[in-house]
Amino acid sequence: MTSAKILGQAFDALLEPEKFRDYGPNGLQVEGDRDIQWLVSGVTASRALIEAAISANADAIVVHHGLFWRGQDGRVTGWMRERLRLLLAHGIHLFAYHLPLDAHPELGNNAQLARVLGLQAEGRFGEQNLGFLGTGTQTWTGPQALADHVAHTLGRSVTCVGDSERPVQRVAWCTGGAQSYFEAAIAQGVDAFITGEISEPQAHLARETGVAFLACGHHATERYGAPALAAHVAQNLGIQHRFIEIDNPA
Repeated sequence: MTSAKILGQAFDALLEPEKFRDYGPNGLQVEGDRDIQWLVSGVTASRALIEAAISANADAIVVHHGLFWRGQDGRVTGWMRERLRLLLAHGIHLFAYHLPLDAHPELGNNAQLARVLGLQAEGRFGEQNLGFLGTGTQTWTGPQALADHVAHTLGRSVTCVGDSERPVQRVAWCTGGAQSYFEAAIAQGVDAFITGEISEPQAHLARETGVAFLACGHHATERYGAPALAAHVAQNLGIQHRFIEIDNPA
């Protein structure tokens, strides 16, 4: 049998959450009362994921987006009450790792997105070195060719803004809501930047600098780290793992 303490220690040893300034607590967020034989991974600790984990008879869940964030209303009412009620009623442990899971060089969201898209990481950039730099296994004839490749691979539409004639070889990427990293990526001399979301200023910057900006979906770019982490730890601890995908168009 594996306890929550042992599982948490395994996650912490890999991700080293103490090294990050984050927006919420990393590690065990809700303590259950079960020995752990079945671990479920997912992107976000939504009610739908919790209900699916209950149906799968999970003992623990590990996600990228947990329940608690800096500055949120601390009252346990409404949707928060229901998520907590389900976890506590079924004795399920909830673990969450945000920036540490983005950053891990092999199992993290950025590393796993690179694996899926065929990108070779060669360096880091940006705040807390969360952004990745590298090249593709091919040179795309322009931003739209790269966008088509990403859309086909991730199975969702991509918003692409940039110089349609500029070949793309050197790429920067940072999963999720990392649009604020765009200027730092431009300074690295890349041809394109891949992330999850786009805000109003980035479209202008892309047009004015010629560096393409690809918004590929917050959820879509961050659905690979949690299952990679969970599968690795589950194998080492001799427990079972299952990734549960809860679709999200954002």
